[in-house]
Amino acid sequence: MNWNHEIIIDIIRIGLKEDLGTGDVTTDSVVPEDHWSEAYITAKEEGVVAGLPLAQKIFEYIDPHLRFEAIRKDGDRVKFGDHLAKITGATRSILKGERLALNFLQRLSGIATKTAYYKSLVEDYSVRIVDTRKTTPGLRILEKYAVRVGGGHNHRMGLYDAVMIKDNHIEAAGDIRTAVELARKAIPHTMKIEVEVEDLEGVKEALEAGADIIMLDNMSLEMMKKAVEMINGRAIIEASGGITDENIKDVAATGVDVISMGALTHTVKSLDISLNINPEKIKDLTGRH
Repeated sequence: MNWNHEIIIDIIRIGLKEDLGTGDVTTDSVVPEDHWSEAYITAKEEGVVAGLPLAQKIFEYIDPHLRFEAIRKDGDRVKFGDHLAKITGATRSILKGERLALNFLQRLSGIATKTAYYKSLVEDYSVRIVDTRKTTPGLRILEKYAVRVGGGHNHRMGLYDAVMIKDNHIEAAGDIRTAVELARKAIPHTMKIEVEVEDLEGVKEALEAGADIIMLDNMSLEMMKKAVEMINGRAIIEASGGITDENIKDVAATGVDVISMGALTHTVKSLDISLNINPEKIKDLTGRH
């Protein structure tokens, strides 16, 4: 991930504008300008951490003189009480970046933790766990990064980098074959075409049309098994819809290549992470008592 990417900087700028606005009235009133502290970012529960480089970028954006030292790295599994990073410098700057940095760390770590959990459930199968476009608007680049940190893979980033023919496209085009033919004429030869199907007749049509990837949408396990047999390696097979903790192993066992899950990003419990100033490392440089 390029943490200097223009999109990342824009996200930080917008986040700070929302939270900081014209200034932190509490911190600027209570904390002297030249007050200095050491603070630790700490995990309050077990999970997979993601977003530490982003947190560093946030603090450095607020105050280039802050020193951010990562103690753990993205992808590490952490437990309650583990220090993730240490920040040293002006207390005002630390407090002004605290909430935005924690919000992102908690959200991204929650996504990474959930992805790692689902990946662990199918570790005995040769199948990829991938995300979808069901992400928080404006934050897709970060949330898909967190999926990768958790050991998952990314589906298309947007509408621009792959063809995915869904039910509404098929309705508009008339049938699967026509939709695939129209797409094939319009796109570069390097781009793949995926077709979403809901039954075995759709599988047959997608195969005959030459789809590169066939998505089995909300199929029963029995129908999924039959679809895998029909396709027989002639296309990449993706299972999607209705994937849960209880059935993901059974879905993987059908022989699909990919399992895509919107739940990786759209229903996530943020990981509990805090920032606390170390009381033993505080300096009031004003000489105030």
